[in-house]
Amino acid sequence: MTLVKWNPTRDLFNLEREFNKLFSTYGDKFGISRAEEDAYENAIWSPLADISEDEDKYVVNLDLPGIDKKDVKLSFTDGQITISGERKQENKEENTKYHRVERMFGKYYRSFALPTKIKEDKIDAQFKNGQLTIIIPKADEVKPKEIEIKVN
Repeated sequence: MTLVKWNPTRDLFNLEREFNKLFSTYGDKFGISRAEEDAYENAIWSPLADISEDEDKYVVNLDLPGIDKKDVKLSFTDGQITISGERKQENKEENTKYHRVERMFGKYYRSFALPTKIKEDKIDAQFKNGQLTIIIPKADEVKPKEIEIKVN
């Protein structure tokens, strides 16, 4: 009889796989594409983000330090804005001993659902000093309008 060492991590991965199967059957019904699900599952880390709003626009700021502009993929489909790419690991020197490595390397992925009333064709993105800024203009019908009150 062969003894097999019990590995609780394997059981957790099996449980996660079963949940993923369960939810993927509902994903098509709720508009989650298989490609988007795969990109999310393959991501190792997610960039930090701030989202703000004023009268005219939404602004999404993401921190992507150490990443080149060419390694950032930005897409907009079906009301979702998606940021993905990969941070490549620097070459490690053979004779160097690392005491701490906290930066994340590998594929990243972040996605946000946008309000329906925006100007999709006017979305703009700028990348400077490791920060991605996405400007999403609001549609005219959602901008606040002031109404003059007449006093008799």
